[in-house]
Amino acid sequence: MVKGTRADAEALREQIAIVLAAMGLRLSPDKTLITQIDEGLDFLGWHIQRHRKRGTSRYYVYTYPSKKAVQAAMRKVKMISRQVSTSQPIDELLRRLNVTLRGWAGLSTATMMGPP
Repeated sequence: MVKGTRADAEALREQIAIVLAAMGLRLSPDKTLITQIDEGLDFLGWHIQRHRKRGTSRYYVYTYPSKKAVQAAMRKVKMISRQVSTSQPIDELLRRLNVTLRGWAGLSTATMMGPP
């Protein structure tokens, strides 16, 4: 993240590319994004975007699970639901779902950022 103009961010990206090239690395054009924080971006399963806090004139950066991450969690729930046969007790399905959802929710709340 860069505090400055788009030109500042592009100049910094070029400097970083030079340093990485010296180490035999390169920036991936698909993963290197220059955007305004108000437009938001997806990063490591999170959607990061600045919004005005309701009822105030102050802006905060909020972090939400990305749509892709939510869809992946929903696919996992569907997969688990289909693996448990109808002859098994509902406890087994709920136990397996709870483990998965507790892990996903724990990850979500552990890294959640928002207003103080």
